[in-house]
Amino acid sequence: MELKDIPATSLARVRARDREGWLALFADDAVVEDPVGPSDWDPDGEGQQGKAAIAAFYDMFSAFQDSFEYEIHQVEPRGCEVAAVVTLQIGMKDGTLGENRLINIYKQAPDGRIQSLRSFWNA
Repeated sequence: MELKDIPATSLARVRARDREGWLALFADDAVVEDPVGPSDWDPDGEGQQGKAAIAAFYDMFSAFQDSFEYEIHQVEPRGCEVAAVVTLQIGMKDGTLGENRLINIYKQAPDGRIQSLRSFWNA
């Protein structure tokens, strides 16, 4: 996978509810920090480490979502990392709609999969 395509590919698989396809994008020892720092679902702020933890994170966030839309405003690849400025619109199962602007930074492993995802947004 081309470095510049990682943000769109990752977000498209989440929107399609393609759990296995999304997980396949990640290296076995990948880390997902979403958001970066301590949060309700990551009190220590160390991220979800490894495929099993990333799968559990996917299951948790998809459980309360009814829809997932996004707009990518900017993508900036450099070295083995790519930053993307994104707006998410997430429809909750209770009928509410949440919108959040964020910056995702993806690091690509030598085999082309995602080594890390760091998502910066106001939790």
